[in-house]
Amino acid sequence: MIYLKLKNLGKADHRKRNTRMKLPELIIKNIRLNNCIVQGGMGVAVSLHPLAGAVSRLGGLGIISSAGLRTVVSLREGEKVDTYTAVRMEIERAQSLSGGRPVGINVMCALVGSYEDTIRAAIDAKVGAIISGAGLPTGLPSIQPPGHTALIPIVSSARVLEIIVKRWERFGYRPDAVVLEGREAGGHLGFKMVELNDPRFALEKLLLEVLEVAHRHGDFPIIVAGGLYTHEDIEKFLAMGAKGVQMGTRFLATHESSATDAYKQAVVAAGKDDITVVAFPDSAPASPCGLPFRVLKSSPMYTNKRPARCNQGYVLQRGLDGKLSMCQAMPGAPNSEKFLCICNGLLASAGYAPAELPLYTVGSNAYRVDKILSVAQLMEELCGE
Repeated sequence: MIYLKLKNLGKADHRKRNTRMKLPELIIKNIRLNNCIVQGGMGVAVSLHPLAGAVSRLGGLGIISSAGLRTVVSLREGEKVDTYTAVRMEIERAQSLSGGRPVGINVMCALVGSYEDTIRAAIDAKVGAIISGAGLPTGLPSIQPPGHTALIPIVSSARVLEIIVKRWERFGYRPDAVVLEGREAGGHLGFKMVELNDPRFALEKLLLEVLEVAHRHGDFPIIVAGGLYTHEDIEKFLAMGAKGVQMGTRFLATHESSATDAYKQAVVAAGKDDITVVAFPDSAPASPCGLPFRVLKSSPMYTNKRPARCNQGYVLQRGLDGKLSMCQAMPGAPNSEKFLCICNGLLASAGYAPAELPLYTVGSNAYRVDKILSVAQLMEELCGE
């Protein structure tokens, strides 16, 4: 059953619709998109080939999330595959659904154990774009020559962009585009808790600063993300100088996303006060990545506050011996009771760990979602058609 939050559309709303601008193309390296919409890469297993392929087929840039793909594809195929094979399989399936249009992949730097294998597989599969964040992708261009694949870092400030540009210059490469992700995004946030309500970190202000850095280094396109919801939001940031937008939560609430029905209905039912940001030690349970993490309070894993039981190891950190062996959500780790096992929680939210408690990540505007749409319906709305 789908719960509807009814909203009245007055005459002023209809007049506004009639004056909507047609969204421009977005050109990134060898990619030419019919419109400037990039679908956010939502992991684990929410952004898989059905969603990415559908978005790309309709002229945007569909994005696969690489987080946990080895586990997801192994479970789906009924046989164990390695990271490289899983990434190639998922990209090729999305490409087959896209009608020959480019698709992209989101790769988290925090997934250090699988990061380089994922990059190599994506380039070998001739993916259109690699979008990388959740840490600084300072070495991304050095892993393998990207060929026609666009390399797109995610940044949260002009300072971070400066660091990345200078590091990439050592490899003779500059970003093909940049995603500026603001503090209203879902999941992991590249901000401190005290910055989340500070006007100095508003997306509008950050965009102007990032545009200045981009201008000094070749004017590569800036794609804004975090808190965008409507066609009018897109118009606003394009007028400020952005060349494109990235949206996650809107695409989470589509039929083609791989989130479970329970996840989607939790988003439809959510009110503004149902959305929270957690970070250790400010609040708990929190993400073992150490970054602020936006979730629904109704997430079963969050409300039950069950003792940590990480056994996937996606976000392993290096122990005293220098080996990848430690996760703060593993039983026996210091303060493990203060952390969510995001690996299993996110797998459960896409139906890949039915014995686990789901964890629902959302953007700050998730409370505005009142029904589940098809990707075609959503793209029509966002494009102002």
